[in-house]
Amino acid sequence: MTDIQEMPLSVPHFRRKVEDFLGRNGLRLEDVDVYLSIQNPEGEILAGGGLKGDVIKCVAVSESSRSQGLSAPLFSRLISIASERGITNLKAFTKPKNESVFASLGFHTLAYAPKAILMENGRGLESYLEYLGKHRKNGRNGAIVMNANPFTNGHQYLVRNSSQQVDNLYVIPVREDVSRFPYRERLQMMESGCDGLAEVLEGSAYQVSSATFPTYFLKDLSDASETQMRLDLDLFGRHIAPALGITVRFAGSEPADPLTARYNELMKEMLPSYGIDFCETERLCDDENHSGTLHVHHSHVKSDPPDIAAIGISASRVRKALDEGRLPWWLVPSGTWPYLVAEAVSRSMRMELDAPFKPGLVDPGRRGAHTDMDYSLMKGSIDVIRRSFTSHSDKTNPVAFGKAVESDVMEYTGGVNTYRGAIFCQLTMAMAFLDLISRPETDTERLPELLPEAIARLASQVEPSYTSNGGRAVKEYGVKGALAMALGGYRELFGNWLPFYRSVKGDEWGLQKTLLLIMSSLDDTCIIHRAGYPRAQEVKAEASELLRNFSPEGLEAMDEVFLNERISPGGCADMLALTLLADNLLN
Repeated sequence: MTDIQEMPLSVPHFRRKVEDFLGRNGLRLEDVDVYLSIQNPEGEILAGGGLKGDVIKCVAVSESSRSQGLSAPLFSRLISIASERGITNLKAFTKPKNESVFASLGFHTLAYAPKAILMENGRGLESYLEYLGKHRKNGRNGAIVMNANPFTNGHQYLVRNSSQQVDNLYVIPVREDVSRFPYRERLQMMESGCDGLAEVLEGSAYQVSSATFPTYFLKDLSDASETQMRLDLDLFGRHIAPALGITVRFAGSEPADPLTARYNELMKEMLPSYGIDFCETERLCDDENHSGTLHVHHSHVKSDPPDIAAIGISASRVRKALDEGRLPWWLVPSGTWPYLVAEAVSRSMRMELDAPFKPGLVDPGRRGAHTDMDYSLMKGSIDVIRRSFTSHSDKTNPVAFGKAVESDVMEYTGGVNTYRGAIFCQLTMAMAFLDLISRPETDTERLPELLPEAIARLASQVEPSYTSNGGRAVKEYGVKGALAMALGGYRELFGNWLPFYRSVKGDEWGLQKTLLLIMSSLDDTCIIHRAGYPRAQEVKAEASELLRNFSPEGLEAMDEVFLNERISPGGCADMLALTLLADNLLN
């Protein structure tokens, strides 16, 4: 009867079985790493529970089996699994009537809500409160809990406005990494944007997390969400606020998202019972500039259409623009700019990598003409480039910055040169763009003509090298290499490739056609190295012909030839990704 089985939720039959069991017990299945069950001989689930990170969840015992002591062995196994994964402090989100059962298993209660309680079996909260206590200052203290995904001018306005109403303001980040921008990046953005205004503390699993607020990121206003919001606020009022001496909590208004709006309503309703005032600040709009809050000081600043701009400045609006291939740098403080640009770099490289049927190149289903690279390695390299871009602070020296990023990637790949050429061109364009928008005198309406000039200035700091395969091809045949193209401000890209790409953006084969255009005009040193200069010239002519008479079958035939001859237009792929980045930065 007490045999415990793991339920493989990736198998539809078992997933439906668990969902039905939980549904009968008034619960729903949420995301878990593992789910265990105890079943009777007929295969009916009598008790079940899941583990997600350090949280035990989705626990239920069928009504007919609640006197059989099934909870203890089930929890013992879940605790054992967590321990094997190095997790010694577990939390449990459960119904109040189960408090005594969990207490008998070593859990103690942290927070209460009418329909749920949060418990843990270690001293995780106690340790975090000790950390907070070390930062407590005398005077009137206030707090803001924010996700800042990413940190915007609206967040900075809220911080500035709030700091004027208290002696000490604390900003507590949502720690859980379920956002587009990882926790460490969001923390760094907050530290930059709040400098001189508030003290940014480390976040924890004890505010707006999967433990206190599991459905927060689902954006689903339901009875479960209401319960979890109340639980989160009880924990804040009962533990977090006293540790810091918080007597007022601040938040921005929410005109668009019902869940966040309801959370604000509950703060207004609940926090006074803990001796905490609640202050809601109206959201900052595009045309407002409060006491220097906005870091946009150029002669011309872009904006979204009026219907979008009317909802004010928000992180969701910034993310939407990023998804659409736009970089809304004017909506965020300067400290956030590098993170948006890193996202644009990553997006452009992923778009190139994910495009299928590129002759001789890696894509999600093929290795192309490579034996040392595959999709997984390339995708992982892009992730390293993104992290490396934001972790290295000096973005003014292209040589040092490029070497640092390249070193990180080579360490990840074990010495495989996945993106050496792309790192140079992507970083040069990204650095040039950041330099331009950081200058108050920059007329942003002229960015398309200023960016090539800025790229050329940066590239002039780089000494030419002929030790690489591409460098030797440049020296032997006199073709333009990566440095020469950058020194020329990527004239062909801005004058030909980018306009063409924008003309075929809506085409199913737009990326592949743009690649063919680049192949028809670029002396690709990768092709020259692998197939020789004469064959490289033939490839240019073949690409031009296929572009004139395009067909997917023609792409497939070219790919077959390239695979047989081990031809890889890697330089063209780098230029395709760079064209996509230029489109993103200037859109």
